[in-house]
Amino acid sequence: MARYIASKCKQCRREGEKLYLKGDRCYSPKCAFERRTYAPGMHGQKKVFRRKVSDYGLQLREKQKARRIYGVLEAQFRKYFDSALKHKGMTGANLLQTLERRLDNVVYRLGFATSRQQARQLVLHGHFAVNGRRARVPSLLVKSSDTISICENCRKKPYFKDLSKALEHVATPEWLAIDAATMTGRVLTVPSREQIDVPLREQLVVEYYSR
Repeated sequence: MARYIASKCKQCRREGEKLYLKGDRCYSPKCAFERRTYAPGMHGQKKVFRRKVSDYGLQLREKQKARRIYGVLEAQFRKYFDSALKHKGMTGANLLQTLERRLDNVVYRLGFATSRQQARQLVLHGHFAVNGRRARVPSLLVKSSDTISICENCRKKPYFKDLSKALEHVATPEWLAIDAATMTGRVLTVPSREQIDVPLREQLVVEYYSR
């Protein structure tokens, strides 16, 4: 399975903003973006000869930012777009709804992980169950009324022992519900665009693929 293994801080620097790809580290002084806000590479600090970004460049950057936030490679991201295009409603909103319903994103949103990358790893290791059945596929799309829980044999692991206390302070989105005592989450409904707090201009992504 292909995956991005290079520095995630370079991704934030390339997009010119924090994408919060490394969880708690992004909120600490150790965050590389705080020390080097310019783009990576030998020409990253050169601003004198930087030309105005074209419409295509803006569309490309927004598409790349969406991919990096959700940790999706190009081929899979294009499949999500093609699927969103076939459904009724706004294509951009449909795309974001699909990305939000990925199991690794839901695990992150519920507070079981501090980043989507960590959530992806936890899912791959088989720590979570959907509707009582163990799930090991991060791209699994959850539906309304689905229940996400920690597998019984995983609750004794050091990572999950004190997690219930931390979950009490997690602000979950309106379309999700979390029971901190039982460490169980539930999908209340499909999220609307207003409930997705991701700083993306999805219309630019639609324009990029519609060229």
